Amino acid sequence: MARRRRDLTPDEQELWSRIARTADTTYAKTTPAPVAPATKLPASLKQPPAMPDAVPAFRIGQAAKGGRPLHDPSPSPAQRLSQSPLRMDHKTHKRMTQGKLRPEARLDLHGMTLAAAHPELIAFILSCRANGNRLVLVITGKGRGDHGPLPTRPGALRHQVPFWLHQPPLSAAVQQVTAAHYRHGGEGAYYVYLRR
Repeated sequence: MARRRRDLTPDEQELWSRIARTADTTYAKTTPAPVAPATKLPASLKQPPAMPDAVPAFRIGQAAKGGRPLHDPSPSPAQRLSQSPLRMDHKTHKRMTQGKLRPEARLDLHGMTLAAAHPELIAFILSCRANGNRLVLVITGKGRGDHGPLPTRPGALRHQVPFWLHQPPLSAAVQQVTAAHYRHGGEGAYYVYLRR
């Protein structure tokens, strides 16, 4: 079905004729012809947009000027823990981070919610300290990699467990928390060195 063409109203014809008189068909940078003060044009038709300046010359392969990064990602839990002060023997810490010390006990928190994992972690750490264990492994997992439309941090447990270990009641039992060596889980696990 063909669309019927609508004729212009007298007001629209008058407005069109005023605009057509002020139009400049050349592309040179010229100011538009002044409109009589008595005419009232819509704000969008009063002033044409400014022409951009010429683009600076460039070569193919030329490096772009450095700007600020698009985003500043927060450090990973492993990076934050590596920057924390050392509270244990340097040699023991080095052997631990190289994966040369075997954990005496392990807790796997895979698949748990934050609400279920927190009391489990507290009970595990306190019982290990009561048993005289020094080095334990807490496995959190790396987290899912599915990113939906909203930005979310993968691995809620991976981000939350270090904070729990540094808060009461666990802060009194924990001496050092470090990201595990890849033999023991890498980024998805933590070494927890307990106080005597």
